[in-house]
Amino acid sequence: MSELITAELVDLDLSATTKDAAARSLAERMVAAHRVTDLDGFLADVAAREAQMPTGLDGGIGIPHCRSEHVNAPTLAFGRSAAGIDFGAADGPADLIFLIAAPAGADDDHLTILSGLARRLMDPEFTAALRAGTDPAAVAALIRGEEPTPEAGGTEPETETAEADGSVPFRIVAVTSCPTGIAHTYMAAESLAAAGRAEGVEVTVETQGSGGFEKLDPAVIAAADAVIWAHDVEVREKARFRNKPLVDVGVKAGINRPAELIAEARRKAERGEIAAVSEADGGSGSGSGDGGGSGADHAHFGVRLRTYLMSGVSYMVPFVAAGGLLIALSFAIGGYEIANAKSVADHFVWGEADSWAALLNQIGSAAFAFLVPVLAGYIAYGMADRPALVPGFVGGSIALTVNAGFLGGLVAGLLAGAVVMAIQRVPVHATLRGIMPVLVIPLIASAVVGFLMFIVVGKPIASLQNALTDWLNGLSGSNAVILGVVLGLMMCFDMGGPLNKVAYAFAVGGLADPTDGSLKVMAAVMAAGMVPPLAMALATTVRKKLFTKTERENGRAAWVLGASFITEGAIPFAAADPLRVIPSVMAGGAVTGALSMAFGATLRAPHGGVFVVPLIGEPFLYLLAIAAGTLVATALVVLLKGARRAAPDAAGEAGATGSDDSRVTVAA
Repeated sequence: MSELITAELVDLDLSATTKDAAARSLAERMVAAHRVTDLDGFLADVAAREAQMPTGLDGGIGIPHCRSEHVNAPTLAFGRSAAGIDFGAADGPADLIFLIAAPAGADDDHLTILSGLARRLMDPEFTAALRAGTDPAAVAALIRGEEPTPEAGGTEPETETAEADGSVPFRIVAVTSCPTGIAHTYMAAESLAAAGRAEGVEVTVETQGSGGFEKLDPAVIAAADAVIWAHDVEVREKARFRNKPLVDVGVKAGINRPAELIAEARRKAERGEIAAVSEADGGSGSGSGDGGGSGADHAHFGVRLRTYLMSGVSYMVPFVAAGGLLIALSFAIGGYEIANAKSVADHFVWGEADSWAALLNQIGSAAFAFLVPVLAGYIAYGMADRPALVPGFVGGSIALTVNAGFLGGLVAGLLAGAVVMAIQRVPVHATLRGIMPVLVIPLIASAVVGFLMFIVVGKPIASLQNALTDWLNGLSGSNAVILGVVLGLMMCFDMGGPLNKVAYAFAVGGLADPTDGSLKVMAAVMAAGMVPPLAMALATTVRKKLFTKTERENGRAAWVLGASFITEGAIPFAAADPLRVIPSVMAGGAVTGALSMAFGATLRAPHGGVFVVPLIGEPFLYLLAIAAGTLVATALVVLLKGARRAAPDAAGEAGATGSDDSRVTVAA
């Protein structure tokens, strides 16, 4: 078994100034040590993991990590930065940077080594020794655990607990997990256990890591007074923890705020708040106000709001795709006037194309009728779990009744979630807890949300919706072009992320009651969303030497993805080189959105790419707008990548050779 870290993998004078440059610098050492087979492919995996959640920790630690098929041996590289590098920690830049690379099929022994390091990072003496070290070999040995931590003359005596006087301590069981299950999982476990010792609380932790997990003893869970989940992936076998006070947070809260979480667990136990975790493991978190899971209750308000809205949008999209494409197909067969056909339940002729077109249109329209209720229902679900589904759907349906539309659905979902969260915080007698999530909460919350939507906020929102519709219909000239630019930038910035979904949801919301303005918006959004993958496909075709073999293979697939309006096809390229790819495709998307609006192109289908061209108003000009944006994005990305490759050659350093195994070894 090769050593996890060697002197060659230690850089005590890391000169990088950004987290991407730091990851590249340390990854290059892994490549030189023959631990990583494809530098760009591995860095794309690191970037994808970083996009899920920043890897900076309080105390000046950055710990980027991932599991990757480009890693042939579990490896750790360490860098020490004098200036500090921002990894997203709340307390500022990190000076101790650990890059952890695990193979896609890492064995349990190596995962144990990695988890041991994660726990040691919670020891201030260990991190102090890393900051003071001057010999890379000695630092590597310290990280491997082969040298004792300086001044660690023995373990500190544990804080005395309440057991010393014969009483039973407060008992907590905890679960920690993170997307890769390598580092944060075990750091949170160690942090919670240490805080428990300091507080005189008995904390028993189950780590649900990459190599599986060993379940807590059912007797330990039964004896526990409260539960803490510090997780960024779904907790496995949740039903074991039902009928316990629950604190549900993200894994980084478990690392950075363990004492606060323990205090919160004690308060919930004193108030008798019980988690609504279902027998079937289906719930996503607490029924006591911590809905949203994964730390949503303790995140910044903007982050929480985005999480709630994205929950609704993600559940709405399948209805959009199914209903919209059925409606689009009905228009292709029977023309736009088919929307006014009589019900096929009363009149259907098997041999008539118009009857089939009407059937498809009415099925699609039925699916579209769920858009606003589903949006509202799952926004509420994202906030407060299953008890919020009923009031969310009810509020969404009322939004349609009072003509509040898409905006009304957003407000109804947020209202429903907030009302349920408020009800969940009210202490109730133990005899009522079992019926609260299935009867009492849906009943009261639906009544409150219904009153608010019918009497208080529904009509003002409907007026705002009508004003927005009138504004879209009145767009012309420069105003329409500016809107197209904004929508194009949003579609291409995060390629399937929150901004992309906001722009897409805005466009789809207009299709529920289509007007000329809303159809133009839908056309601009889809056109701009096709640009990123098409641009990367074209770039990998015309300038192959600027891309790795893996990227060229992804480029071939990107042709189909772009033509199908699957913007996510460009994500691998953006993850590997965000500073060059993202601005390039944003510029191309802005050009396409502006031209689409200027040309007056319209679209009645919410998806489909080039396959719904027959349903597009001004189809030739529409395709011209897409082509123009694709060429702009391609030219920019080729120019920027070419400049990067030329820089090392001009300095006399090693540059790319153009072979399948060529790699850029100098961070830009």
